[in-house]
Amino acid sequence: MQRITYRVKSSTRQASRKLKAWAGQSSAKAGTSSKPAVSNRFATTKKIAQISSIALLSLPAKSLTTTHTDIPAYARVMLENSLTIASVPGDSTFFATDNFQHGFGYDLTRSYANELGVEVTLKAYPNNEAALAAVKRGEADLALTTASTQAITRLDLAQMNLSCGADAKITEYGLHPKVSWTFAKASDPLSVKASHFLCADSQIEDTQKLAAFYNQNLLKDAYNQQHFERALSDKLPTYQSSFKRQAQEYNHDWAVLVAMGYQESHLNAKAVSPTGVQGLMMLTNSTAKAMGVSDRVDPTQSISGGARYLELMKESFADVPQVDRLWFALAGYNMGPNAVKQIQATLKKDGKDPNSWANVYAYLSDHASTNSRYVQCMHYVSNIRSYLETIKTQSV
Repeated sequence: MQRITYRVKSSTRQASRKLKAWAGQSSAKAGTSSKPAVSNRFATTKKIAQISSIALLSLPAKSLTTTHTDIPAYARVMLENSLTIASVPGDSTFFATDNFQHGFGYDLTRSYANELGVEVTLKAYPNNEAALAAVKRGEADLALTTASTQAITRLDLAQMNLSCGADAKITEYGLHPKVSWTFAKASDPLSVKASHFLCADSQIEDTQKLAAFYNQNLLKDAYNQQHFERALSDKLPTYQSSFKRQAQEYNHDWAVLVAMGYQESHLNAKAVSPTGVQGLMMLTNSTAKAMGVSDRVDPTQSISGGARYLELMKESFADVPQVDRLWFALAGYNMGPNAVKQIQATLKKDGKDPNSWANVYAYLSDHASTNSRYVQCMHYVSNIRSYLETIKTQSV
């Protein structure tokens, strides 16, 4: 018994030394001094002390008697304060082009990182095999892929489906049923905690709501696809210069304004709704006046008014992280910023992150049956996301 106890203590010291060495290498890579200030040394030592015991507990019993102790991924993540993802662009994983970076799997991983209290670093790979190999080599903490079980098993990695068994709900929205996280070891606390996170009842429900936001079926319908493509080819050329000019004036990506214009009026400058909103960007009379628009059916004025109002919405949600800010701005554009801020206040009161679009969308979904404006807002933002991604992936 004494010998075992000694070996455990010895292994703890070895793990601590490895963590210290790893922390030193990490600091060197970041360009920090090889002789950090006393306060920095104290902070690092304190964090090592906190996680070295976790690192030890995560190791198999056999490794406690050896002198070669691997540092668990969880320990590295917590020490570096960053969760590194190896992933492949796709409908179910992530979309990234220009300044846009979002996606079903990516947003869910961000939620897990938020649960851990760390940042997210995304590394893109050309295919699933390369992403899995990055985890195997220790270059990433987890892989976000749609890789087959066979491919993951061949590398002796641990797979965890994001749906936690509710594949039907994922496929209902056109997402891949096997979109998953893959870890180096199933026993690593990073993997264990991920399983608890994904399979909590409340999270399973939120995952399905997030899947609804990333619905991939909108433009897979032949009629909708043809209608959208016809609008881009027949109508957009007439207004394209105005979209680009106003986007530059108000610091937008012009494709966002095009996607909004299609959602609002199908790029019909003379459109009029039953409630009295008019024009290509379907401005209300009060919004048009506030934005300096005298003729709502004038396409140039309408695009200008819409662009200016969207910029005001972005400013209203300046405290929201860039990755989610557009969705908040679009929701504010659709149902007013105060309505969105009221939802944020409720989320904050309930102890949830009010600046997470996933949380706001889940709230809209939960209360959709009692508020038709919420239903409209959900469709509005989700549709524009879909149109935007389609525009970005084809030559316009």
